Amino acid sequence: MLENYTSKGTDFCSCNYKTQKPEILSPAGDFEKLQVAISYGADAVYIGGKQFSLRANTKNFDMEDLQRAIDYAHSNNVKVYVAANIFAHNQDLDGLPEYLQSLKNIGADAVIVADLGIFDVARQVQGLEIHISTQANVTNYQSAKLYKSLGAKRVILARELSFAEIRKINDEVSDGSFQTEVFAHGAMCVSYSGRCLLSSYMAGRDSNQGDCAQPCRWKYNLVEELRPGEYLPVYENERGTYIMNSKDMCLAQHIPELVACGAGSLKIEGRMKSAYYVAVTTGIYRQAVDDFFADPKLYESKKAYYVNELQKTSHREYFTGFYIDGALTNLTQSRDGQLNVPAQTYHTNTYTSTCEFLGLVTDYSNGYAIIEQRNKFSVGDQVEFIKSGHKQTITEMYNEKGQLIESAPHAQEKIRVKVDIQLTRFDIMRKVLFTNEICNNL
Repeated sequence: MLENYTSKGTDFCSCNYKTQKPEILSPAGDFEKLQVAISYGADAVYIGGKQFSLRANTKNFDMEDLQRAIDYAHSNNVKVYVAANIFAHNQDLDGLPEYLQSLKNIGADAVIVADLGIFDVARQVQGLEIHISTQANVTNYQSAKLYKSLGAKRVILARELSFAEIRKINDEVSDGSFQTEVFAHGAMCVSYSGRCLLSSYMAGRDSNQGDCAQPCRWKYNLVEELRPGEYLPVYENERGTYIMNSKDMCLAQHIPELVACGAGSLKIEGRMKSAYYVAVTTGIYRQAVDDFFADPKLYESKKAYYVNELQKTSHREYFTGFYIDGALTNLTQSRDGQLNVPAQTYHTNTYTSTCEFLGLVTDYSNGYAIIEQRNKFSVGDQVEFIKSGHKQTITEMYNEKGQLIESAPHAQEKIRVKVDIQLTRFDIMRKVLFTNEICNNL
């Protein structure tokens, strides 16, 4: 189960790592996901506006929505970072100064930028904190020093770095006024720090303007010049090949290393993912960090549990990216760095999950929870509520008209379900599809 861990802040641990507890930074593609992230323990969320953001296909926030999101987050002592991380063309600069000033006026805690031109405009907005996006490819301390000298308060490091390289960067530049942020969980891009032209070339959709079609996930074959129409497999597998299809990053079992390398913020990728994904990933990383700072032995005893819970979200196979000795490594790698399996997924481009997201609790009263349905569920289903950890069989439920029903097949319908214990808002109901236990000595 996911216990309701909400411990936050910047206290210092009493273990061997004399450093600050890192921030848990969660994605929020819309207001509901922002609320969920906060409910499950995020210290900060990152969101995108309708302009200048690299996730054009999320709902994103207009200025009124941004104000509402920031007010809600601040009322819960959570920070909000707004992405303005496109690579700007000339026409993109129109209205930029006014937009950035508006972000400052409504209380955004920081703006995330990649483009030097946007960075320069942002510097002219007095009091607006600036974070440098991973798209800027910061891979060394000299680059970090330069951004620091120009006024940035944080760099989001490139995902191609090892723990040792991150430690070196932090030794050189981090202090009370400047820190680094690193990715701890989520999708990886086949291109360096996400800078990719494949989508523009193959689909007419510019990934660097927030509209990536993810052609790295497509199925490919080779065609020889003198044999047009004859498709040759790139990798021998009867199901096809996905030669650029990276696995998803998962660092839940490496919190001590992330802390030791001095990362100030642990970022969870996924502004386009579901509220369920946001809840589980935020809750597990919140719990893992808090467990480690409370008692490293407790954390060590629960490492397999963290990853098993993360298996219950929609994901590709997990691996540890470049963190260990700068090599692309898998969760089954040995401690000496030997690779047991490749870091790419060659046989499929689909996601897997060991659980199904059934619905979100919106209210509870007199023994009944109001569940906003996301996938079909029925009387007789064995379900689990992840925030409370409660498990039960559904025995009784009613539709919005108050009629007794046997199943709930209609998305977004609010269903009244008899529940054995009192639940809180944003608890999530799921159904376990199958188990996928991972050993504890990864």
